[in-house]
Amino acid sequence: MILNMLRIAWREIRRNIMRSFLTILGIVIGVAAVVTMVTIGKGATEQVRRQIASMGSNVLIITPGKRFGHGQPFGANIPFKEADAEAIARDITSVAAVAPVSSQALTAVYGNQNWTTQVTGTTNDYFTVTNRRLKRGRLFDETELRNGASVCVIGETVRRMLFGSTDGLGEMIRFQKFSCEVIGILEVKGQTATGIDQDDFVATPLRTYQRRVSGNQNVATIMVSIQDGVPTEKAQSDIARLMRERRRLRPGDEDNFTVMDMKEIAKMLTSTTELLTTLLGSVAAVSLLVGGVGIMNIMLVSVTERTREIGLRLAIGATEEEVLFQFLIEAVVLSAFGGIIGILVAIVASLGLTKMMQVPYEFQLGINVLAFLFSAVIGVIFGFVPARLAAKLNPIEALRHE
Repeated sequence: MILNMLRIAWREIRRNIMRSFLTILGIVIGVAAVVTMVTIGKGATEQVRRQIASMGSNVLIITPGKRFGHGQPFGANIPFKEADAEAIARDITSVAAVAPVSSQALTAVYGNQNWTTQVTGTTNDYFTVTNRRLKRGRLFDETELRNGASVCVIGETVRRMLFGSTDGLGEMIRFQKFSCEVIGILEVKGQTATGIDQDDFVATPLRTYQRRVSGNQNVATIMVSIQDGVPTEKAQSDIARLMRERRRLRPGDEDNFTVMDMKEIAKMLTSTTELLTTLLGSVAAVSLLVGGVGIMNIMLVSVTERTREIGLRLAIGATEEEVLFQFLIEAVVLSAFGGIIGILVAIVASLGLTKMMQVPYEFQLGINVLAFLFSAVIGVIFGFVPARLAAKLNPIEALRHE
């Protein structure tokens, strides 16, 4: 019986191909939009996780000032000194590497080429903490770090913009206040989740930066890598206690610094992308309801066109339930067919958009199955009214219909 009803439903769909296609267009667009938005959102979330993991999940970032939240103002923004980083490395046994960091945007000039980039003063521990590896050349030696030599390590973007097809090793880059020799080139790191190019980067010894760029002994940020197996929460507490001692804070005084765990940053970013994914998916799902209204309208037209057929079937013994079921099956077949096409369109669109946005494509079986089932449910919901109207037709009145 069901197979026969499916054959009849398929026959009616094929009889009016163009109308059937226009009927399911709303479903196709709705399913494609939902699946594409969720897939891209999941890809963006995974990209955030990978980028945070590439820096290490056991990294702490210490910044001066109190983080704003719950109505609290920022604390006194007292900068760090290099001695603070040295104290952390010396007194906190759970740390693996400590990197004092200060940075400023400057324009690099080589020949007739120039490029505005981020110049960072730091130590070799910075490359350990941030998981940066050399592609060519070398890092700073102890003499260069101690004396503040005019040397630098550059990222791939800076190399490409200034030196083109050559590697630039041994060349001199000129900045506003100083020049430095390129001694190393870093491997490609790519963009962050917020679109920052991590390869648009020049690193110099911290003392070089302090003497030639900032003109003071301040350190903007201290980055700390924690040893494997050590809870970051304990290291975070130990560092906070040491910083309070060094900054002469009395009991009851609020911290005038912040120790941030990369896990907290990762959680915040992933929760944000997941929220946006849910929001976009919900907005896209509205188009499914529009598609359902289209199915109901076309099915009502179909009932009107097939009134005599319905009357004949009722007259020769078909029950109201059979007529109701027949029209429901036609509505479900239409919407399910639209769901399948929508999923195929979404896969193609997701592959193209994730490649363009440079985020990983991950096939989401759950959302694809859910979207297909939802499209079928839409067919049942919006097909019920026309089906019920057809089942309630008076056979005699239906046979008289012109």
